[in-house]
Amino acid sequence: MNHFVRLFSTALLLALVATAAMRAADTPRQSIARAALADDAAKKREYIAELMGQADPAIAPLLEAWRTDALFLYVAPDGAKVPVILTGEKDEAGTQTAARIDTGTALMDAGGKPLRLVVADLTAVDHNASLRRAMKAVLDLADLAAPEPEKRIKAILTIGLTQDVEKLPALRARLKVESDEAVKRALRESIAIAQLKDPADDAKLAALVELKELRSLASTDFLTRSLKESEDAKNPPLAAAARAALKAVETHRDAVDFFGTLFRGVSLGSILLVAALGLAITFGLMRVINMAHGEMIAVGAYTTYLVQNIFGTGITIPFFGFSLPIFGLNLKGAAYQWYFIAALPCSFIAAALVGIALERSVIRFLYRRPLESLLATWGVSLVMQQGLRLMFGANNVQVSSPAYLSGNWLVNDIILGWNRVFVIGFAILIVFGMWLVLTKTPLGLLIRASMQNRTMASCMGVRTERVNMLTFGLGSGLAGLAGAFLSQIGNVGPSLGQGYIIDSFMVVVVGGVGSIGGTILSAFGIGGIDQVLQQYLPYVAPGLSWVPGIGSFLQNLAQDAAVFGKILVLAGIILFLQWKPAGLFVTRSRSLED
Repeated sequence: MNHFVRLFSTALLLALVATAAMRAADTPRQSIARAALADDAAKKREYIAELMGQADPAIAPLLEAWRTDALFLYVAPDGAKVPVILTGEKDEAGTQTAARIDTGTALMDAGGKPLRLVVADLTAVDHNASLRRAMKAVLDLADLAAPEPEKRIKAILTIGLTQDVEKLPALRARLKVESDEAVKRALRESIAIAQLKDPADDAKLAALVELKELRSLASTDFLTRSLKESEDAKNPPLAAAARAALKAVETHRDAVDFFGTLFRGVSLGSILLVAALGLAITFGLMRVINMAHGEMIAVGAYTTYLVQNIFGTGITIPFFGFSLPIFGLNLKGAAYQWYFIAALPCSFIAAALVGIALERSVIRFLYRRPLESLLATWGVSLVMQQGLRLMFGANNVQVSSPAYLSGNWLVNDIILGWNRVFVIGFAILIVFGMWLVLTKTPLGLLIRASMQNRTMASCMGVRTERVNMLTFGLGSGLAGLAGAFLSQIGNVGPSLGQGYIIDSFMVVVVGGVGSIGGTILSAFGIGGIDQVLQQYLPYVAPGLSWVPGIGSFLQNLAQDAAVFGKILVLAGIILFLQWKPAGLFVTRSRSLED
């Protein structure tokens, strides 16, 4: 009898192993087909659960078809049932091609031709709430094995933030086979966050230690909740571990905020640098206070907008009462993405031409008359703003970022936007280019000669009027490049340049009128300080509420950190100029007038 029982047990075990092997060999399509044919609801859920964690692209559309009653059973003439879906366009009779679920191929008739069926003649495969939950669990884990790391990370973090303990085995299994370091970090983070829901103290303690090591910013709320629960439960070891993990995360957050603010300050300083470089040259050379310099920035930004539309479908703009159509090239894909590279020289040239026209028509009559030049260029700026409103409308226009500037680079949780990285790199290239122009070209020699002593340069045969025109065009072109950069960071409007003209003048004055090196230092200094103040003033100002007289004023003003930051920067600049009226670097001149 015992011998018979052993034989029966062995045979049963072999049968189970064989069945498991057969199931393991099944494709996801075959598993779904078998689930559709199963009569028992528990069997259906069991077959669907076999798909957990698999990355076959057919799983999601087939399960979605099942959930939406688009998966059918076809009964063959011999009585066999075949799970199918209907694909393709309907013909005049309303029929569609039937595709088998288990193979993905077309269902054939007795003559070997594809069958075309009508929905009304088929029976949809039934499903209930528990089966739909099983399908959702499979779909939630389907992206764990996606080929794109970004897609895997998104799915992993979604699971972790829901703290679904039932999905921990799938996450741990994925961690064993994952090779991408960023995805592995996301897996460790999600597993630890989910483990905080584990009833065992050892598991919670291990999760807290892991989150402390990872310094996971996403875990802040979970750690705060865990600390409160541990203190309420009077569990000192868990409370201490949660407190240590929370402190490590907050310290890391402070570092991320600081370096992120510093990066934004450098990018803002780069834009101010490009905008102020031209102002430094024209102001230093001709002593002309050009209040229309901000509109040169707007010209560059709108030129970028026009180039984008020319690469696309075109645009129609009103021009002196007439509609001026600008036809597009209708480029697609990678060819269209090059629009911004083409817009950079176009922005420079457009702003330079407008600057040359301004110099020839207005500025050249106002040399050595700073007050008149200020008033005249201020009036020109108002006219240009109204002209831009008439051509493009009063509302802002949107310039889309090309694909290569749309993403970001994540360094230790610090987000470095590609558009800002590009601005910083290109600003460095422009500074180097300006150094080459001023020191290695005949035009640079003439500019420097005229800057040191215009009268003597004119006596030596230098055509100073031509030098003034070209220099003004060069400075305006640089402002146009700044506008092209700004179009990638925000919207473009007629008053775009007005937000940067005052900052550009401050950069020039603080750096030293006519000093390129001083302009570079002051641009990055003012941009960085402005961003740091905007970041930290909301935390610092409320602490000054005790100061008599101005405490409440500071506290209220801190609610608008951008305005308060600019006020403090301006006050600091005024105090600095009281100490060094000529700026950081004094430009030496051979002119007796200086």
